[in-house]
Amino acid sequence: MSLTWPWALAALLAVPLLLAVRWWTRRRRRRLAVRVSSIALIRAALPGRSLWRRRIPVALFVLGLLAMGLAVARPQATLLVPKNSTSILLAIDVSRSMCATDVEPNRLAAAREAARRFVNAQPDGTRIGLVAFSGIAGLLVQPTADKEALLAAISTLRTGRGTAIGQAILTSIDAIAEVNPEVPPTGVELEQESGGAPVAYEPDTIVVLTDGRNTQGVDPVTAAQEAEARRLRVFTIGFGTTEPAPLVCSAGDISDLGDFRGDPGFRFGGGGGGFGRVQEIDEDTLSEVARITGGKYFRAEDAEQLDGVLADLPSNIVTQRQKVEITVWFVLAGAVLVFAAVTLSVLWNRALSIPSAQSGVSPGPAGRSSA
Repeated sequence: MSLTWPWALAALLAVPLLLAVRWWTRRRRRRLAVRVSSIALIRAALPGRSLWRRRIPVALFVLGLLAMGLAVARPQATLLVPKNSTSILLAIDVSRSMCATDVEPNRLAAAREAARRFVNAQPDGTRIGLVAFSGIAGLLVQPTADKEALLAAISTLRTGRGTAIGQAILTSIDAIAEVNPEVPPTGVELEQESGGAPVAYEPDTIVVLTDGRNTQGVDPVTAAQEAEARRLRVFTIGFGTTEPAPLVCSAGDISDLGDFRGDPGFRFGGGGGGFGRVQEIDEDTLSEVARITGGKYFRAEDAEQLDGVLADLPSNIVTQRQKVEITVWFVLAGAVLVFAAVTLSVLWNRALSIPSAQSGVSPGPAGRSSA
């Protein structure tokens, strides 16, 4: 448990102050008490009240005040966030290297199928957003629980020139900022939090799938620092092998055919040889991005491994914890304790006064008792 306003704990000083006032009042009352001629007679007329019956109302009242004093400091509990309150931003690399055939039929087709299975496997209500990036990054679908819209957008993925991993992370941050008011958009300067306290991550998560390294735009590590400042985790996936493989994509998989003219490593599907290309995955950068943001880096060399990584993601994402204010429970507990203390005090004092009145014992003139 943590406190939003720890300085407000100064309100707890009221408890020992009230106890001191009570002690001083009781002591003063004893000094001013009227002496009676026969204390033994008065004690015999009044029913005895055990020590614990006198102290229980006081103890309950003090506990109630302590609970209300803690409530002023706005306590927070760290709880697991339900899946349906989590937005997952899936950022998929659609650079031209995704046409590589080291993964059958090629990386792009395998990634599309894996993304479809990932969407269909999520429980109803889970919000997923889709970002596609090559030389630039674009938000295709805002975080939504509409699986049909997501599946339709996945089918439209087309390759382009370049790889902008950092820009994909920033685009994902801005998409989350649209649906989560606790996350400032990029471009907003944030103060760095000091101290070594555990980070309370936001319920939204970014997943970046890429087969290469950043070639243009903002550096991925810089983008990761922006995500870390907003308490957003980034999970990274390196997809494909390092074996030479020709680039084979159908005409429908290319967003701009002009980008590929004269490229000896590219050919359309069906026939032809194609020049073998080695695609290097920047695992060091992807691992650093995940480390900075509190996420995790995965490696998938084929479609089966990619399916396994995406299937395991929800179990990693759902274990995140979020601070939830529980002030209302402390207020409720304090009110119940104070009410119980007052009720018991009134009931027990009334029970004592009835036998006393029935006994007919009352102080007589000049401090003498009469019956």
